[in-house]
Amino acid sequence: MPPKAKITRDMVIAAAFEVARETGWESINARTVSKRLNCSTQPVMYHFATIEELKKAVYKKTGEYHTEYLMNIPATQENTLLRIGLNYIRFAVEEPNLFCFLFQSGFVVENSFLEMIESEEMIPVISVMQEAINMNIEQSKEVFVTLTLFVHGYASIIANNSLEYDEKLIAIHLKRVFTGAILAIQEEE
Repeated sequence: MPPKAKITRDMVIAAAFEVARETGWESINARTVSKRLNCSTQPVMYHFATIEELKKAVYKKTGEYHTEYLMNIPATQENTLLRIGLNYIRFAVEEPNLFCFLFQSGFVVENSFLEMIESEEMIPVISVMQEAINMNIEQSKEVFVTLTLFVHGYASIIANNSLEYDEKLIAIHLKRVFTGAILAIQEEE
């Protein structure tokens, strides 16, 4: 008889991630994860003392997945910031359960929106923005705040099925907000 497959911590997280992706983060529990892994609940609870601990690990994995999704822009693509904004909104369309987990579940690690902007995870996005708009880091963060509030609002409305996704219209709105944010900061200087 072959030995039983060893269920690793990463396997548990990956299975719970898929549960969150398909049915929502609220569905993550020992039974749903063990069913996906085709095992008993024992390996799940062996790696995670509580389901809350497992959800935090899945939240972290979801955040990493989201960042990769945002930054998935071909090198030849023009207007990188527009593409990042559209990717953010498209994420809400294509991955509504993960979007809601990240931004509407209460699992957010940062204490506030402004602390999130200062987090290590945002460095790649703000760096791309800083290079694209040729402003200092503080000015870039100000533009980022304006864009983020707009883009997040759009994505939230779409993720909650209150608006149809129209990429051309969204791109027009994003360009207007982006241009307006830059002009406003330049005028303040």
